[in-house]
Formats: sequence, structure tokens, C-alpha cells
Amino acid sequence: MKVVLFCGGYGMRMRNGAGDVVPKPMQMVGPRPLIWHVMRYYAHFGHTEFILCLGYGGSYVKDYFLNYRETESNDFVLHGGEPEMLSTDIKDWTITFADTGVETAIGERLRRVRRHLGDDEYFLANYADVLTDAPLDAMIERVTTSDAAASMLVVPPQSSFHCVETDDRDRVQSITPVSDFPIWENGGYFVLSQDVFDVLPEDGDLVADACEKLAADGRLIGYRHTGFWKPADTYKERADLEAGYAHGDRPWMLWERQPA
Repeated sequence: MKVVLFCGGYGMRMRNGAGDVVPKPMQMVGPRPLIWHVMRYYAHFGHTEFILCLGYGGSYVKDYFLNYRETESNDFVLHGGEPEMLSTDIKDWTITFADTGVETAIGERLRRVRRHLGDDEYFLANYADVLTDAPLDAMIERVTTSDAAASMLVVPPQSSFHCVETDDRDRVQSITPVSDFPIWENGGYFVLSQDVFDVLPEDGDLVADACEKLAADGRLIGYRHTGFWKPADTYKERADLEAGYAHGDRPWMLWERQPA
């Protein structure tokens, strides 16, 4: 299946300062940027046709792949100054770079790359800033063997905040971690059929418009995942991923411990 990656937003919460202009998907985790880790996840399951919805900082994404260095994450042998790769990352990948605008809503970004999907009945989509070890094959099978038009990964609440219940005299009755509530959050990994375009309005949003309409019609699956899921929506979250990588705690890197 083709994989659509939304990587054109400003990523303001990720910025480390006023001079930080690198787009969020290009922030580093280990020797590779976030978007590479997301793409490598999909490639592990055999999905190597990527469509990048570019916007803000699109030149950074283009330059990175145009000047890609396999030696940064693969073993090699040097013969006479020339590297002989023992393995490769992106040799079998096909990447379409599509400028979808800087201020464009995610749903509209998807509409603007529809022509690159061809006649494929199903495709995958992702925000390009979340890492997980979710079982992609099972997510896909759940949709393709049902009468649903799409699915979204849903995960337990990640907030460290507490909810406080008070009485009419403002006396605290209970304090409960948000993570203890039986609710689920959008995990940012989608399996979509082309039916999504029937309910996706011009300049619309993928979740607020299309997914809500599909949910109202009973055609959206929420695939529950309680394993590893980590966003990189802020600088602190990205730093946590970087620290985990440095200490060998990399549960999202399925390709390191599972056969393809």
C-alpha cells in the first residue's frame, strides 16, 4: 500500500528557539530524522511507496533524501576509499515529493495528493511525528476484512495531568490521573479507503470532518493499541525519544528485532 505522510506543518511546539527553522519531521532521533523512523516502520511491513505532503521546510526534506547517506545507519566495507554497503535503508523505496502548501489543512493536503494514489483501494496515512510498535498488518486486516471505510490507531491518554472533582463547596472529592480514565486518543496512524474522499470537503480536516462523518455512519474502526506509542509533538518529547535511542530503548524499531 502507498503511504501518505503529512509533513508540511510548522511544528511550533517542537521549536527550540526563534532561530530553529528545521521542520518537525526532520528533528533527529539518533542518526536519522523522525520521518525516517516512521518510513522505516512502514518499510518493515513491506510498504515502501511514500507520498510526502510537503509545506513548511519542504526543502529540508527534499535535500535530506537527495543527499541521503546510507553509511550513517548501515554497516559497510571500505574498498579503496569506496564504501561497499552490507545493507541499505532506502534502496527499494519510492518517494513522491508533493508541495501541498504551507497553510493547508491536513485533509486538504490529502486531497491534493489523491492523484498519486492511482486506483489503489486502500492506502496508509500518518502525521510523521509519532513512533509506535503497533502491529500494522493486523490494523490493515481489520479494515480490509470488514465493511468499514477506514481505521485510526487509538491509544490510552498520555497526559501526566490529574483530573480533580470538587463538591459545591469547592472541597476536593477525588484526584484521578488522566491516564486512568477509560478513554482513547487518536494515535495518528490511519488505514484509509478511497471512500474517505467522498466525505472529505475542500479545505477540510481529516479527523474533524472525514473521520467524524465516517464514525457517524458506523464506518470507522478505532484500533486499540496499549503497547509503545510516543509522540514527538514537543521538544521534551523528542528529547525523551533521543534519550531512549541513546540507551538502546527503541521499541518502535521493530526492524532491529523482528524479521521483515
